Amino acid sequence: MKPNIVVICGPTGIGKTSVAIETASVFGGEIINADSMQIYKYMNIGTAKPTSQEQTRVPHHLIDILEPDEFFDAAKFAKMAYTKIMELRKRNILPFVVGGTGFYIKALVHGLFQAGSADHNARARLKEEAAAKGADVLYKRLRQYDPDAAEKIHPNDTYRIIRAIEIYEKTGKTISEHRHEHRFSDARFRALKIGLDTGRDILYDRINRRVDAMIAEGFVDEVRTLLDRGYSEDLKAMQSIGYRHITEFIRGRLSYDEALRILKRDTRRYAKRQLSWFRSDSEVVWKEADQLRDICDLVRGHLH
Repeated sequence: MKPNIVVICGPTGIGKTSVAIETASVFGGEIINADSMQIYKYMNIGTAKPTSQEQTRVPHHLIDILEPDEFFDAAKFAKMAYTKIMELRKRNILPFVVGGTGFYIKALVHGLFQAGSADHNARARLKEEAAAKGADVLYKRLRQYDPDAAEKIHPNDTYRIIRAIEIYEKTGKTISEHRHEHRFSDARFRALKIGLDTGRDILYDRINRRVDAMIAEGFVDEVRTLLDRGYSEDLKAMQSIGYRHITEFIRGRLSYDEALRILKRDTRRYAKRQLSWFRSDSEVVWKEADQLRDICDLVRGHLH
């Protein structure tokens, strides 16, 4: 039989952490992080990482496992999370996969298409081109090859841009075509997917207040410390929402007020994209974050 898992997903700022902790504690479960930024050490405030008290209340996995300059992607996440799920299953512990990185969750539940081994010569050539001409040149090329993939990849995410171009040049098919053919059809678990949402005005207000709270907690000092440690602002982790905005302020390229305004705007836009991603999954059951009794009933029904 396929292992049971519970997925708690939704946009940033919706309250996934508190809902997951409350629900997992009812069922004696443990939480597997599915947020692509909470895997990094030293990046606590800007990623809204669970506090040490929260992690003590319910065991968390795949948090603080990498330095900010270490490479990580959906394939590595899927492999590590799968291993942890099977380990918890042996101990009869229910895994709760919790986070807002939709592609990580999809890769875990359904697996990834196999594009074959990397073409190291092509990758080296593209890296050299990116270093010489800038990632924007490659990003424009990707938009010509595969507009759908380009729409989902940040223009500064050089690794994913190069990987998408490499796959196209190697196979003659875009990464979007490969994913469409794969269709993520091979579900590896009996997954109950619970999506959290609320009214748009309420969500956006929560996001705005959350950014203010992050600043009050010392987010600027957190980013400054990362830069002082020698972590380049060009790193994938440092280009994420929040970190790149505060870096722009620290480097004097944005005023304090403008950095916060753009950070709040971009976070709201990110939440909208997250909702679109999860709403495209017909398996997701939607609940409000305060409907804990209903959520627990869903989990109970899933297990019987």
